[in-house]
Amino acid sequence: MPLLRVPYTDPLPPPHIIPRTAATVSGAIACLTDFLTAPPSKNLKLDTARNDRTVLLTGAGISVASGLADYRGTNGTYTLNRTYKPVYYNEFTANHEARKRYWARSYLGWTNLHKARPNIAHKAVARLGELGVISSCITQNVDSFHPLAHPSLPTTELHGYLRALVCLTCRTEYPRTAFQTQLSALNPAWAAFLAEVLASGALDTEDPAQRRARGLTTNPDGDVDIPGAPYGTFRYPACPTCLAAGAAAGVQLDSDGGWAEGSSGGVLKPAVVMFGESIPQATKMAAEEAVDGASRVLVVGSSLATYSAWRLVKRARENGMPIGVVNIGGVRGEEVFFGGVAEGNTGREAVRASVDAGEVLPAVVRMVEEVDSI
Repeated sequence: MPLLRVPYTDPLPPPHIIPRTAATVSGAIACLTDFLTAPPSKNLKLDTARNDRTVLLTGAGISVASGLADYRGTNGTYTLNRTYKPVYYNEFTANHEARKRYWARSYLGWTNLHKARPNIAHKAVARLGELGVISSCITQNVDSFHPLAHPSLPTTELHGYLRALVCLTCRTEYPRTAFQTQLSALNPAWAAFLAEVLASGALDTEDPAQRRARGLTTNPDGDVDIPGAPYGTFRYPACPTCLAAGAAAGVQLDSDGGWAEGSSGGVLKPAVVMFGESIPQATKMAAEEAVDGASRVLVVGSSLATYSAWRLVKRARENGMPIGVVNIGGVRGEEVFFGGVAEGNTGREAVRASVDAGEVLPAVVRMVEEVDSI
C-alpha cells in the first residue's frame, strides 16, 4: 500500500513531561543520558533489537538553529500562518503555472538554504554515532544536514532531499546548484531582483516579523513568498537528457528557452517527497528496518505530525521499544506512546522533554563520554 506524505494541521496537545525531572534542561540531560545508556528493555519483542543501539528520528526542529524555517515551532509556518498551503504533488506535476510559482519562490530561497550548515545538534548526533550509541538516523528533513554532519552514520532521508532534482520522465537527477544558475540565465529580471534582496539583507534576518515587514514570507524547504509577485513571468528549464532526445521525449521550449506549455515530458521536480506524493518503497523499507534493528527510538525536533514519521514511532511502540522525544511543544498522539510508563521511571523506559536540542544534545554527549570512561 502506498505511503503518502500528508500534512497534519490539527492542534497538538501540550507536552506531558516524562519523567517530571525532565522539565528542566539539566534534568532533561540526565534523563536522556539514562535513556541512551540503559540496557535493552525486557519488553523488546524482536531478537534483532537486543543490541543496545538507538535509532534517531529527526524533524525540522533540529535545523532551526541553522537558520531554517520549521512547520510547527514557536515561529513555525503553521503557527504564524494558518492559511499556508504547500504545493501538492498532483498540482506540481499537472500545472505549468503552479511550477512557475514553485520555482520562482524556490529560486529566491535557495541562496540562504544552500549556505546554511549543520548546527551543534547535528554534530552531537555525529559524536553519538561515533560512540556507538546511535546506530542510524531517519530524518524527515530535506536539507541534507545529517549526511553532511555524519557521513559514516547511516541516514535514511524519509522525504528526499533538496540538493538535487529528478526528471519525471527519464528519472535522471541533476544538482540543484547548477539548476539555480540556469534559472538565473532564464530569468534576468528575477536575478537582478534577487541580487537586490540579498544586498538589502532582507533574507539575513531569521525574525519572521522583520521579514514580513520587508515584504517577504519564508516557509520550510527554502520557500520564499512575495505577495503580489509576478510569478507567471518565471521560466524554468527542461530536463537536459530529455531535451537532447528531442521530439521523442515530448519536450518543447518557449521563446526564452524555458520549458514550454504543451510539452509532454522533461519536467524537473525537486528530489523531495512532496505532500500528496508516495514515499518510495525502498525508503519506506529502509526506515522500518532501521527501527526494527534498534533497541530504542529517540525523536528530536519533530511533532510527528506527518503520518510517515508517526507510524515509525508507533511501530517502535508495538515492538516494545522505549521511546524518547525531545521536541519543543506538542507531539501528535504522544499519549499513545507514553501510556503505561512506570512511576519510578528515571528515563530508561521513556523520556519526553520540551527543550532545545542544541542545548541538551552536546551535554548528553559529554555525559555519555564520562559513562564510557568509567
